[in-house]
Amino acid sequence: MRVTDAGKRYLDDCKRILGEIAEADDAAAGINGEPSGHLAITAPVVFGRLFVQPGVIEFLNRYPKMDLGALYVDRVVNLLEEGLDVGVRIGELADSSMRAARVGTVRRVLCASPDYIARMGLPQTPDDLLAHTLVSASGVNPSIEWKFNQDKTLRIKPRLSVTTNDSAIDAAVAGFGIARQMSYQIAPQLESGQLNIILSDYELSPLPIHILHREGRYASAKIRSFVDLMVGRLRGDKSLNSDL
Repeated sequence: MRVTDAGKRYLDDCKRILGEIAEADDAAAGINGEPSGHLAITAPVVFGRLFVQPGVIEFLNRYPKMDLGALYVDRVVNLLEEGLDVGVRIGELADSSMRAARVGTVRRVLCASPDYIARMGLPQTPDDLLAHTLVSASGVNPSIEWKFNQDKTLRIKPRLSVTTNDSAIDAAVAGFGIARQMSYQIAPQLESGQLNIILSDYELSPLPIHILHREGRYASAKIRSFVDLMVGRLRGDKSLNSDL
């Protein structure tokens, strides 16, 4: 048994209509004046911990009538199907009925500690990496291929392969080798000087960051307030809106 295309369209229409009814009820009850109730959001794991969670705490402290559930996962989440109100998306957006606010960009970067660079030297081209100690996080580079601009692809053989980005970052900070991460994932280490970005001239184009929320005829106070707060925080973060 499976739902027909007509049945799926009917289900989507019913969900949309029920959502608009709930929004209209909220507006008629005057809920738009003071954020209250439950909010459900999603974001990538590391991005959520570093950039979204502090905003969540600020939001809940500011609005005591609110409670919030956060789903931090490294996969593309369908907000409507999973009953979520707001999502953070990294990468180009597909066409959808969601409203989107662009809040910054991130880069996929190569990084190493100052100690490693002093001991092993600074690579000048991607091909030089083959003579260096490399660290790979399988969640980021499952094919063990690192892509660069000008259609350059380098098949690497990492000395250390780990399953989490945090482990790869720790190895790079310890001076073990060169890792490849998203720029936001190593923002604290770049700020402290524990890591430096290398081979920046060979990077791929930056990826945009958007905050998405479900389109609605009535903008509920809780969604509007949370989105406004997060847009302000993320656009004001120099690690998401500078060349580092």
